[in-house]
Amino acid sequence: MRRRTDEVREEGFTDHVLVCTNDRDAEYACCADVGGREVLDAVKSWLRERDVFWSHVYVAETTCLGLCSEDGTAIAIQPRNEWYSDVTPDEVPALLDGEFGPAADRLGVSPTASVPSRQR
Repeated sequence: MRRRTDEVREEGFTDHVLVCTNDRDAEYACCADVGGREVLDAVKSWLRERDVFWSHVYVAETTCLGLCSEDGTAIAIQPRNEWYSDVTPDEVPALLDGEFGPAADRLGVSPTASVPSRQR
């Protein structure tokens, strides 16, 4: 095992976009059936157009994020702790503009700044 945290941080990594493309054989909705792959492609395209794909922002295709819907795909953005459901490919630019800024100039949020403390 090799710890690479420092290397990733030195390269300028700030955010991680998780896109569900889960497929399942069930009666319930899954992201694969409602455009998960297309949403993933739209996220990658938006980031590539701003030259931040795989430098500041990592994108990961995931299995179920627990936000299943018949109306679109689930996305989580970390460390911002932002969660979205019902995302369609056409909505990706507005979503990422809102999160990162139209020019991707609002990258990087402290994980502790966006995660509310738990009350015990």
